[in-house]
Order: sequence, then structure tokens, then C-alpha cells
Amino acid sequence: MISLDLIEAARERIASHVLTTPLTVSASLSDRIGAQVGLKLEHHQITGSFKLRGATNAVLQLSQAERDRGVIAASTGNHGRALSYAARAVGSRATICMSSLVPENKIAEIRRLGATVRIVGCSQDDAQVEVDRLVIEEGLSMVPPFDHPHVVAGQGTVGLEIVDAMPEVAALLVPLSGGGLAAGVAAAVKAIRPQAKLIGVTMEQGAAMKASIEAGQPVQVKEYRSFADSLGGGIGLSNTWTYPMCRALLDDVVLVNESEIAAGIRHAYEFEREVVEGAGAVGIAALLSGKVSSQGPVAVVLSGRNIDMTLHRQVVNGLTEIGEAV
Repeated sequence: MISLDLIEAARERIASHVLTTPLTVSASLSDRIGAQVGLKLEHHQITGSFKLRGATNAVLQLSQAERDRGVIAASTGNHGRALSYAARAVGSRATICMSSLVPENKIAEIRRLGATVRIVGCSQDDAQVEVDRLVIEEGLSMVPPFDHPHVVAGQGTVGLEIVDAMPEVAALLVPLSGGGLAAGVAAAVKAIRPQAKLIGVTMEQGAAMKASIEAGQPVQVKEYRSFADSLGGGIGLSNTWTYPMCRALLDDVVLVNESEIAAGIRHAYEFEREVVEGAGAVGIAALLSGKVSSQGPVAVVLSGRNIDMTLHRQVVNGLTEIGEAV
């Protein structure tokens, strides 16, 4: 488990490197469910997603020798962008390994930040194999996308900010993939407000953490194209941190399908005037679909905005299945 002390220390450590993002009340969603709904606008973060928090917290704790060797990670896009940004800020260099499923707009942004990009295989597990090889052969310093205590503690600072802004929060909806965000937020919030319900939300197909929790151990899953591309990938069969934390701390895991995710993206744009990617819209999708309800205040983490804008326009105009995208 990651303690509240470690998360509070992470908040102090990264304070000058990341934004404290706002939590705003959604009138439309509040009216819909009959309880106050606050949107945590983490997609307003510097690199367009919450990932900058964990990457920065981890990079700042590397030795100078580790920074000099360079950092490396597997990514579905947002962690790679965050790590590239954090590495450049301390004078290091980043190598990011990604699968062929990662959207081109995310790859281009990582390259713009000066990172070396390697496209390997058709899953995050394939990309991780390349990371492991380069760590051994070139001595690069690995900063994992989720299963690392410094990364989890950094992501947990989102939870501290939610409780600061909404002290009476009754339920939190958090996008769930490898579990870094969900585990960190749950650890922070449960330590301060143990009665709050922590609900992980993810896509129907390829939901690795849910499958692992149900199996009682980390398992591999097939990856599929999804509007929520950032939620794809496995959790690692040797997962040390996020699997046990999510298993212990999450009160529920909710699945949303592609048309529901698309509806969440549209709602964010049309009613909240926010551009979010599919992974960032899954909490809204869960509320709109009636899969989550609450008698008290609800916080929904909008985790990222790094969607291809052509795809975004198609979704806003009615696209409901990723396979239809041009």
C-alpha cells in the first residue's frame, strides 16, 4: 500500500512542476442523477493528462546518474508524453516504446518533446518486452506507466485535491487501466474519507484490471481498438503495487461500451464545453448510462484530453463505434 504520507510528500515535491486542476460542478449531470456532480478537470494538466503527476514524482527521485543514462517506459501515449516532458525538464532524455494501437497524434506529440520513439508489436505487453531489453542492454532507467510506488503516489495527489475541493464527496469515478490513478486516488481518499466509494470505470473489451481482480491474480488480456485507447493494455503478470491496491481499495468496477464512451465524449463537449478523450469520458459515460448512482456528492475524474481531433469531430457528429472511424 501507498501511505497518505507518501502522497502528501509527492504533492509537495511536484507542486512547482504541475497544475492544481479545478473541480467544477456540472449542472447537467447533477440534475440527471439528483446529486451534486463535480468534474475534476485533470485533462487541463500541462501535458493533457494526469500522467504528468506520477512521471514527475518518479523522475525527481532519480539520481543524477540515473537521469544521465536516460529514462524509458512503455506507454499507450499519455505516460510517454508525460515522461518525455518530465525528463526534458531535468535535462534527461526519454525513450518511449508503444504498440501499433497508439494513435498517431499521441506519437507525434511525444516526438515533439524530443523523445526516441519505438513502435513494437500490437499490445502494451509487446512494448514492455522492448523496454525490458533496452534496460538490460543500454542501462536505461525504467519509469513504469503505473506499477511503481512513486508513480502511484504522484497520481494520488489528484485525490488530495478532490477532497480539498469537495470535502463531503460520497463517490469518486476514476478511469481504470493499469491502476496507477485509481490506486493512488483510492489510497488518498480512503485515508481521509474512508466512507467514500471508489469506483473504477473502464471499457468493456480488454479490461485487464477487472479481469485480474475476478481471477484473483494478474492475467493477460487481448487488446482491442477503443475510443478509450489510453485504457488498453495489461497490468503486468508480476504486478506489485496497483493490482493489490485496486483489489483492496476499489468498491466497484464498472464497464462501459463504445457507444456509451462516445456519448460521454459528446456530453463533455456539448454540455460542459470540454474536449476529452475516450478514457477521460468513461466516468461521464457511467453516469449517463445509469450504471452508477449516488445519494451524495460525486466526483468524476476527466483524466485526459489527447484525442485525435478528427476522431473527436466524428464522435460529436454521431460516430458510435470506433470501427466506423475514418
